[in-house]
Amino acid sequence: MVSTFASLNSLLNKKSTYHSLPVADLVEHCLQNGEATLTSTGAVRALTGEYTGRSPEDKFIVVDKLSEKTVDWGKVNQPITEDKFERLYNDVLTYLDAKPYLYHFNGAAGAHVSYQSPISVVTEKAWHSLFSHQLFINEVAPDAALEPITVINACGFKANPAVHGTNSETFIILSLSERIVLIGGTEYAGEIKKSIFSALNFFYPSMNVFPMHCSANVGAEGDVSLFFGLSGTGKTTLSADPTRKLIGDDEHGWSASGVFNMEGGCYAKCIGLTEEKEPQIYQAIRFGSVLENVALDEQKVPDYSSNFYTENTRAAYSLDVIPNRVPTSYAGHPNTIIFLTADAFGVLPPISRLTKEQAMFHFLSGYTSKLAGTERGVTQPRATFSTCFGSPFLPLPATEYAKLLGEKLDQHDVKVYLINTGWSGGAYGVGNRISLKYTRMMIRAVIEGELEGVETTVDPIFQVSVPTHVPGVPDHVLQPKKTWENGEEYDIAAHQLAKSFHLNFKKFSHELPDLARLGGPVDEL
Repeated sequence: MVSTFASLNSLLNKKSTYHSLPVADLVEHCLQNGEATLTSTGAVRALTGEYTGRSPEDKFIVVDKLSEKTVDWGKVNQPITEDKFERLYNDVLTYLDAKPYLYHFNGAAGAHVSYQSPISVVTEKAWHSLFSHQLFINEVAPDAALEPITVINACGFKANPAVHGTNSETFIILSLSERIVLIGGTEYAGEIKKSIFSALNFFYPSMNVFPMHCSANVGAEGDVSLFFGLSGTGKTTLSADPTRKLIGDDEHGWSASGVFNMEGGCYAKCIGLTEEKEPQIYQAIRFGSVLENVALDEQKVPDYSSNFYTENTRAAYSLDVIPNRVPTSYAGHPNTIIFLTADAFGVLPPISRLTKEQAMFHFLSGYTSKLAGTERGVTQPRATFSTCFGSPFLPLPATEYAKLLGEKLDQHDVKVYLINTGWSGGAYGVGNRISLKYTRMMIRAVIEGELEGVETTVDPIFQVSVPTHVPGVPDHVLQPKKTWENGEEYDIAAHQLAKSFHLNFKKFSHELPDLARLGGPVDEL
């Protein structure tokens, strides 16, 4: 197949290739090359041009003996042949060989040595190498368990779809057998981060490691909490607790020995960022950090309120700058799992306890809602589902990850709660967003065990157990129907959302035929 290491080593051994430069040198190269601007915070700001987010329609996996019968092929995991990959690989290396200089980052993913994979990131841009330095683990354990993964980012190379088999000039291609990722036609740095996550989502389950798109923190007594949630649900805000230590903010593995962070840094959204609202993120943006597509004023001061370039503005920084973090980036088994959703229809309870089957159902559903005005043509709230809270990054069938969750829940005494951070008293535009103060109190009560033994009622539509009392929260807030002026309108809206859940879940019914009945809302279809 591909003469992988012969050609790549030729590039890496060139005198003009810079290997694992320290932060200060990478910053200097970013500025000298004209790739970025030094901001008033000390961070560098880079612009990604046309692509300010991921390109999911340009993501492929190579079809070979390893992937052919294991990958869940479809719209998310598009196939590409070995021959097309080899042609593109050789053309990319030829392109990079003509560059005056290259950057090579050596690091690792997976904080626990038993599940660590060395990674190698080759880039034509210094700021992409700085990004990798901030996002991944910089020290590789000599006895790392997995084989290395190599990312080759030729952001300036544009594919020819007729020749290379891509959908456009942009491509993100993962060869699982060769353990190589090719990226081109886009400067968006998030493709580097998520390609590693996608690869580990393939390799970890065979090691009985449950890969998770979630944040994690730990209390003074060693109690671990996980927070799953799509964008806008409050995952970052609610997991950042000054009384608890951060394990990580985005990607984790759950192994036989506990939870570990896959990364060494954070890639935080910073649209609307303020020091008051997100002090950890705000204070982490300093020398060495990378700001992506953030507007600057004439004094190079970041304007986090501006969406001039995109709503998807980002900050990449090392976990080392977070004062209350777990230095090893791993801890024991979770005591609590919290699924976050922002229900814009105002019908889900703000807090509910889930059974194992309900946890698997809601994990596979990955529900939240899009608001009116967030996308062209969206004039009313819409239910949206992202399988396992991370469908774009799952090479294997989603049910395999759900089964892993179920096994872990069976093995450990874990409390699972669904927290709705969305609307109460009516849908978006009529009701009000549930108070952040109340949501924090609910989460504190869950984590500190204050709801153990508290009386619950079963929601007649969603069938989840709802506490009748949470310290500091008015009792009527806990029962969503009581917050609506018109109970009949509530019932109509709730049944409509229940129907959306069941329609979405049909794709899993063949493999898990009883899960919708045992874990989902009342089925009135």
